[in-house]
Amino acid sequence: MQASTTATGLASSGDGLGLSRTGMAFAVLLAGVSAWFLVWGLGYTNHSHVTIFVLASLFGIFMAFNIGGNDVANSFGTSVGAGTLTIRQALLVAAVFEVSGAVIAGGEVTDTIRSGIVDLSAVQFEPMQFVYIMMSALLAAALWLMFASKRGWPVSTTHSIIGGIVGSSITLGYVATGGSGAFGLVHWDQIGTIAISWVLSPVLGGLVSYALFFQIKKHILQYNDKMKEQLVGFKQERRKLNEEHKTAFERLSELQKISYTNTMVRDAQIMLGEEEFSKEELESDYYRKLHDIRSQRNSLAAYRALQNWVPVIAAVGAAIITAMLLFKGLKHMHLGLTTLNNYLIIGMVAAAVWMATFIFAKTLKGNSLDRSTFLMFSWMQVFTASGFAFSHGANDIANAIGPFAAIIDVLRTGDVGSQAAVPAAAMITFGVALIAGLWFIGKEVIRTVGHNLTTMHPASGFSAELSAAAVVMMASAFGLPVSSTHILIGSVLGIGLVNKQANWGLMKPIAMAWIITLPAAALLSSAAFLVLSNVF
Repeated sequence: MQASTTATGLASSGDGLGLSRTGMAFAVLLAGVSAWFLVWGLGYTNHSHVTIFVLASLFGIFMAFNIGGNDVANSFGTSVGAGTLTIRQALLVAAVFEVSGAVIAGGEVTDTIRSGIVDLSAVQFEPMQFVYIMMSALLAAALWLMFASKRGWPVSTTHSIIGGIVGSSITLGYVATGGSGAFGLVHWDQIGTIAISWVLSPVLGGLVSYALFFQIKKHILQYNDKMKEQLVGFKQERRKLNEEHKTAFERLSELQKISYTNTMVRDAQIMLGEEEFSKEELESDYYRKLHDIRSQRNSLAAYRALQNWVPVIAAVGAAIITAMLLFKGLKHMHLGLTTLNNYLIIGMVAAAVWMATFIFAKTLKGNSLDRSTFLMFSWMQVFTASGFAFSHGANDIANAIGPFAAIIDVLRTGDVGSQAAVPAAAMITFGVALIAGLWFIGKEVIRTVGHNLTTMHPASGFSAELSAAAVVMMASAFGLPVSSTHILIGSVLGIGLVNKQANWGLMKPIAMAWIITLPAAALLSSAAFLVLSNVF
C-alpha cells in the first residue's frame, strides 16, 4: 500500500518537477556550473580548439544529465517506489554517494571503456579524429538514453557508450583504410566477454535477490503475518469478552451490580498497580479471563522475527557493503590497511550494526508489526541505497567522464595518451548534471523500476539493492563494464518471482531496448562522426 501511494504521488508530482522551485534551482545551478566549467576548461586546454572544447563539454554534460535521468533513476527507483526515500532525499543520497563512487572507485572502469574496446594502432589517424570518436560516442549515447528515459525504459549507459565508441571507430576505419580492416579495430573478444556479462548480469542479480528475499519473506514477513492473525484473534476474544460481560452485568440486580463493581475495582487496581501477581488474586471472572488472554498474547513472541532475524540480516548487509568499500572503493587511497585489518573492520561494523538494529527492534515493541517492519527495513534500505549508489557511481558516471577526460587531454597536449587524468572540475560539473538529470527526466524510469515491474516494500527494496550492489561491485573490482541496470532489473524481477507479481509484459519492450541499445548507439555515433569530420 505504501509503495502504491508513493508511486501515485510521484506520478502526480513528477509532471510538474521542472516548474517547481527545486527544478528552477537545479536549472540555474546546472547552467552556472556549466558556464564556470567552460571558463575553467578553456584555460586548462590553453584555448586550443575552442569550438571543439565547447561542443565536447556540452556533449559530456548532456551525457551525464541523461545518465542521471536513466541509470541513477533506475538505481533509486526501488527506494522511492518502496516509500523509503522521497525524490528529494534520493537526490541528496545520489549527490553524495554517486559522485564519491566515481571519484574513488571508478578509475578501472574508465580505463576499460576508454582503451579496452577498440585498438586504433592499426590505422593512421590524427589526434583530432580520436576526439571526434569520443565526442560522437558521448552524443550518440546521450541521445539514446534520453529517448529511452522518456519511455520509462531502464537501459544501460555502459552499453550505450560502448556502442558509440564502436560505431565511430569502425567509421574511422572505413575513412582511413577504405573499408579494409575497419572491423578489425574492434576488440570483438572484449565485446564477446561483455556480451556474456550482459546475460549474466540480470541472471546473477535475480538469483541473489531471489535467494535473499525468499529467506526474508519466509522467516520474517510470513512469520509476522501469522503473528498478526493471532493478535487479531486476541483482540476479537477481548471484544467478545467485553460484550459477554456487558450482557451479564445488565442482568444483575442493583445490589449485585454494586457488589460486582467493587470486585471489579479491586481487580483493576491489582492489574494496574502490580507488575507481579497471580491469577488466583483476582476475584472476578472477567479479569481472570482477561488475564488469560493477556498472558497468551504476551507469550506469543510476536516481535521475535524482528529482534532475531533482522539484526542478523542487517549485519550481513553491512559486512558486504563495508567489504566492497575496503577491498575496492577505498584501496586507491592507500590507507595502509592489511587484509587482517580489513576483516577486523568488517567485523566491527557488522557487530555495531547488529547491536544498533537489535536495540532499535526492542524500542519498537508494542507498536504495530507492519509499521515496525516498515521502519526497520526503511533504515536498512537507506544504508543499502547509499552502498548501491557508491557502486553505481564507480561504474556508470565513468561512461561520461572517461571519454571526456580523453578528449580534453588531447586538446591540452595535442597527443593521444594511454591514460588521461580526470580533473576535479569535470567531476563536480558532471556530478551536478547527473543529479539534475535525475530530477528533470528520471520520473518515468523511477516509476517503472519502483512500481510497475513489481510492488515494492522496504524489505524487498533492501533485498534488491543489496543484491545488486554486491554483483556490481564485484564486477567493478575486475574492471569489467557490466550493466548495473541489468543487474538491478534482474534483482527486481527476482523479488517479483518470490511474490509471484513480476510484470513480464513490461519486460518485453525493456528487453528489446536492451538488445538494440548497442547497435542504435553505434549507428548514431557513426553519423555524428561523419558530421564532425566533415564540419571540422
